[in-house]
Amino acid sequence: MRDFPIGVPDQVIEVALVGAPNCGKTSLFNALTGANQRVGNYAGVTVERKTGTATTPEGRKLTIIDLPGTYSLRARSPDEVVTRDVILGHRADTPRPDLLLVVADATHLRPGLRLAQELQRCGLPLILVVNMIDIARARGIEIDLDRMSFETGIPVIGSTAVRKAGMQALWAHLDKTVDRGLAVPGPILWTEPTASDLRAALREADRIIEHTVRMPHTQRSLTTLVDSAVLHPVMGPIILLVLLFLMFQAVFAGAAPVMDMISAAFDGLSSVVASVVPEGLLQSLIIDGAIAGVGGVVIFLPQILILFLFILVLEDLGYMARAAFLMDRIMGHAGLHGRAFIPLLSSFACAIPGIMAARVIDDRKDRLTTILIAPLMTCSARIPVYTLLIGAFIPAKTIGPGLGLQGLVMFGLYAAGIVSALAVAFASRMLFRRNELDAPMMMDLPDYKLPQLRGVLLGLWQRAYAFLRRAGTIIFTASVVIWVLSTFPMAPSDATEPAINYSFAAMIGHLLEPLMAPIGFNWEICVALVPGMAAREVAVAGLATVYAVGGIDDGAIGSVLASQWSLATALSMIAWYIFAPQCLSTLAVIRRETGSAKYMWVAVGYMFALAYLASLMVYNVTVALGG
Repeated sequence: MRDFPIGVPDQVIEVALVGAPNCGKTSLFNALTGANQRVGNYAGVTVERKTGTATTPEGRKLTIIDLPGTYSLRARSPDEVVTRDVILGHRADTPRPDLLLVVADATHLRPGLRLAQELQRCGLPLILVVNMIDIARARGIEIDLDRMSFETGIPVIGSTAVRKAGMQALWAHLDKTVDRGLAVPGPILWTEPTASDLRAALREADRIIEHTVRMPHTQRSLTTLVDSAVLHPVMGPIILLVLLFLMFQAVFAGAAPVMDMISAAFDGLSSVVASVVPEGLLQSLIIDGAIAGVGGVVIFLPQILILFLFILVLEDLGYMARAAFLMDRIMGHAGLHGRAFIPLLSSFACAIPGIMAARVIDDRKDRLTTILIAPLMTCSARIPVYTLLIGAFIPAKTIGPGLGLQGLVMFGLYAAGIVSALAVAFASRMLFRRNELDAPMMMDLPDYKLPQLRGVLLGLWQRAYAFLRRAGTIIFTASVVIWVLSTFPMAPSDATEPAINYSFAAMIGHLLEPLMAPIGFNWEICVALVPGMAAREVAVAGLATVYAVGGIDDGAIGSVLASQWSLATALSMIAWYIFAPQCLSTLAVIRRETGSAKYMWVAVGYMFALAYLASLMVYNVTVALGG
């Protein structure tokens, strides 16, 4: 740490953003850094590390570090440990900041003011940034920033991170601070606060608010009015159920036109290749391997983006914390903490960020249970498999106003994932934690605010890019490998069966078929499941490639499966995908988050066992009923 003399503009200052969850810290980070961001993990832990560069209006260079949200430096979770260690200078991979920007929500100042008191004992220069001050003013909340600066003993700046004009005061103060030269850090006086210390700090925060904030005279705010319905013990769960149901209906109804366009584009690409490349191995590799495999997965991108759109909007709106509150009682009966709802809901997009989000759960056993059941949530990688099989075997008919049968079945599959996760958590509770008392759930409910279009679009782009990159790497590679296995060795000249029956793929499939035959899986499915361990959606590419190389071409892969499989086999595979842990990346994250390979193998064992038993039951029951 050092003083920065006036007139040395090329010095790079390390600035860390710290604040409680839902205070607008990420929006402030985006406003400061723009597109100059890098995302990675801190060394040794899967805690997201976001850094960026910024240049003030007067040309001062800043490195901005977005620290994980925390209410205190007591560090009850891995995220909070990282924040504490960076601020105190305990991490070799991250320099200790030169300046802390403590971000507080202008409509809910209490957590930010309490945290600022604790950070004053860390010996670093502070600036308290009262963010979203425009929302507070719109609600009639008046904040005396100068008086708050006097009461806290630190500079206080108001900001509106989502508007360029709302950042001018902060930029000006950063330039002024650098021009004066940063103070040499003082001694670290911080010690872990006790419960009485935290209560005293909250009382001091309330005293400061009483002297610096004037609330409007209106009786009830919009948030209070909405919460009276959203958090109602009867209406609340119904509203949550309706939102989830609408999301799954939209996955089918809204995506169909774009999916048809993508399918037509890949069909046109195949026709162009067929007209340019002579018939033979090269043409087969491009059309039956690359195009059929990658196209069979990319076609489901619109459905995945619709799912992400709902999740991003609900997060920005402030509804997710309410959903966690509503689910606390239900999940408590299954032995889960209400905070587990957010990681589990995140797992609908991908189990990996869902598992990582479990770090917000303080209790280690609750966190471990959440991690182990997160892969049971219906992640976006399952959508290509589910929509393929539902589209092929479930008729697209309407069974009520705005109620499609296919969307209803999809909703049932998501519900099956949730119920199975709760059942596993309940069984774990009965086996290992029967006599333990549940800790009460305490959390701040942020005020509602309109989602920012730029943030939602950025989130959708990041997820679309990640999916397409995956399609262009993992899925493309798997499709080519499957094509090679399905093509070689080539059939002898006197062959009487399809050429694929003589290939390595057929050998592997027939080797596994006796194990999977009781659940209705043929050798083609067995071949697709093996590379599907890399990523669940690869199974769709594998099936498309195997049937394309095998010469079965009835159009789209859904039509092929409808002509080749029985209903019992299709339902059995759906049941398999509800439970089977076919994603090596997820297993690797489980190992890293738990710090032990033991729990990874526990997840593999119990999920494969559930998958086989569920498929066995579904297949035989469906056969018995004539399916």
